[in-house]
Amino acid sequence: MTDKEPTDTGQDALNARLEQANKQLLQSEKLAAIGQLAAGVAHEINNPVGYVYSNLQTLENYLNDLFRLTDAIDTAASLEDLRQIRHNIDYNYLREDLKDLLSESREGIERVKTIISAMKDFSHIEEEEFKQADLHRGIETTLNVVNNELKYKAEVVRDFGELPHVECIASQINQVIMNLLVNAAHAIEDFGKITIRTRHQGDSVTLEVEDTGKGIASEHLNRIFEPFFTTKGIGKGTGLGLSLSFNIIKKHNGEIEVHSEPGQGTRFRITLPVTQPEPLQHTQQNQDTENPA
Repeated sequence: MTDKEPTDTGQDALNARLEQANKQLLQSEKLAAIGQLAAGVAHEINNPVGYVYSNLQTLENYLNDLFRLTDAIDTAASLEDLRQIRHNIDYNYLREDLKDLLSESREGIERVKTIISAMKDFSHIEEEEFKQADLHRGIETTLNVVNNELKYKAEVVRDFGELPHVECIASQINQVIMNLLVNAAHAIEDFGKITIRTRHQGDSVTLEVEDTGKGIASEHLNRIFEPFFTTKGIGKGTGLGLSLSFNIIKKHNGEIEVHSEPGQGTRFRITLPVTQPEPLQHTQQNQDTENPA
């Protein structure tokens, strides 16, 4: 055994512990962000559940009326009696309203399913693998999670270009998008606009989140990616969102930039490679194979 082997083993173990700690930090921040959105998510779920429940009560009344009509087939003295019951229950209105009740209830349940699916995508621990992903699908999933945070603060404009699938860890990119969208909503004091813009150029894609909020003071611009730095009040944020977002984009061999002026809004611009570069160790192994000693 050489002197180098224990050192390499120790370094590998240290790197593994650092990587595990980073994964746990990412997961903790993700859950913290979801925790801050929990009240809004609960409202997003309770709203459709509420009208589905109300529709079921109405449906129960309609069914009782229909049962009166069908039961009368055996008990009514004449066809005129059946017609009178049909008139009393306002059969034509009931028939049309049943269609609307079922359609509205189906839409409500689909909305709940969509929110729950989006929450599962954000909250579960995913394998750290780079895979081809549809960024637009990830954006829509993220918008479903933060919908209640946005809908009272801004109109969301989708300015989507044609994008290829991008090699990335989709859940982490979604986490970055969520951070940017929530920050944009918090920056808007009344009601404004948030624009999500995507473009493809050459070997990279860009994703922008732009808001019409209050902007970032010049003295803060150079610090916004620092860990624990935040201008939000207590309980409004951990100060880790943008720092972790910066590290995620760096891990993806991309770039994240910010342009902001007080009173003029803020624009975050993310650039990602369509395909991740070959890992350095693989490149070195290939070079060693091509140029043996």
